[in-house]
Amino acid sequence: MPLILALDEGTTSARAALYDETGSLLAMESRPAPCLYPQPGWVEQDGEAIWLAQCEAARAVLALASGRRVAVMGITNQRETTLVWDRRTGRPLTPAIVWQCRRTVAACAALHASGRAAEITRRTGLMVDPYFSATKIRWILEHAPGAEEQARGGDLLFGTVDTWLVWKLTGGRQHVTDVSNASRTMLMNLETGDWDPYLLDAFGIPRVMLPRIVSSAEYVGDTDPGNFGVALPIAALAGDQQAALAGQACFRPGLSKNTYGTGCFALLHTGANPPTSRHGLVATRAASFPQEAAYAIEGSTFVAGAAVQWLRDQLGVLRTAAESEELAQSLPDNGGVYLVPAFAGLGAPHWDAQARGLLTGVTAACTKAHLARAALESIAYQTCELIQAMEADGGGPLTELRVDGGAAVNNFLMQFQADMLGKPIVRPADVETTARGAAYLAGLAAGVWSGIAEIESFWRPERRFEPNMDPSVRDRNWEGWQEAVARCRRR
Repeated sequence: MPLILALDEGTTSARAALYDETGSLLAMESRPAPCLYPQPGWVEQDGEAIWLAQCEAARAVLALASGRRVAVMGITNQRETTLVWDRRTGRPLTPAIVWQCRRTVAACAALHASGRAAEITRRTGLMVDPYFSATKIRWILEHAPGAEEQARGGDLLFGTVDTWLVWKLTGGRQHVTDVSNASRTMLMNLETGDWDPYLLDAFGIPRVMLPRIVSSAEYVGDTDPGNFGVALPIAALAGDQQAALAGQACFRPGLSKNTYGTGCFALLHTGANPPTSRHGLVATRAASFPQEAAYAIEGSTFVAGAAVQWLRDQLGVLRTAAESEELAQSLPDNGGVYLVPAFAGLGAPHWDAQARGLLTGVTAACTKAHLARAALESIAYQTCELIQAMEADGGGPLTELRVDGGAAVNNFLMQFQADMLGKPIVRPADVETTARGAAYLAGLAAGVWSGIAEIESFWRPERRFEPNMDPSVRDRNWEGWQEAVARCRRR
């Protein structure tokens, strides 16, 4: 039976994975994709480095195919990260502006002041925030020499990372994105699934720059044989969080997941009905099939696992990210120490681009174990904020939360999450659900599987974490977190 190749280009690494017809992961390879921080609040990546890292990971995993035929490829990617490149040379005009980057805070504030923000939100389902792609594109057009004129003349192309990879993979023959990625640009009308003239005018972006929007599961073109030695059909594109929702087999309304990665991303599938959030979340497109619109409500926090990486890489408190679990478990409680990792402002439900990180409750008794525990607890607290808002928008409590992502392997974090939410946390056998979702979508498009019912049969839980914290302790923890968040907010 043929294999399915999934490319998973994330914020800090590019992965490639092979799956068989039973949905089993056969091999995975990863290459680093480092971020650059040229100024406070700015986050960049080298577009060519992203491409090379993804190619290296793909070639490495294809070498493990043991002669079996790869039938189809799916791609999933970090969303909102913005590239603009020259159509003729293929060279990006600037480094890629990463989704976490806050350089366009002033532009977003100007949109709010102009009175256009409410209409932008109505059309897109998104908050006007530097998180999304539109103001990033505008920044490049204003700061790259000659870019405005080139863009109007049709010489420049815009893409999120999926578009960039497809363009490179196909030798520049295909300039496409899928509806889930397009819905994160702040340029697509959420209901029509097409680029919106009002939005293009609001941000001053020529339509000729923009890729063609396709569904998340359909054939879009073949890779150039020079990349992998054979032409492979690309049949799926999806933003990483929508791919993770598919990888958790959450194709039906009411199913939800939370991904613990660089940030935290909680999504609730809402079916064919566009949702409206009144509690600081956003509406987005879920991974969609041809002629079928699917929606989700989403809450995003910008820094989750990245807080643990910060302790390891910037402060040298940890040797490895995994060490955080042992250190956190060595303490009976947090000792009153809280970390609010607002390194790139606060995302949902606060949307405070000017908030900054805060460590509070520190005394002379504070150890590196307290810092590790505070970082892990901050991930759980932020997720609680998302789920509370999601439940308020959805009109009812979630019965359980499916989890995935690299930090989901941390047992302390998962148990603390269950305790603070007061509901079960269910971890699947494979926490790398983003790549799995891309493979599922590609396999469905290529006819490897008969439909979503077959995909749903593949999902297996590995562990269930039940809440067991005393309610008074939960309340005290929550009060301390809320006080810490209030202190870091913009005054």
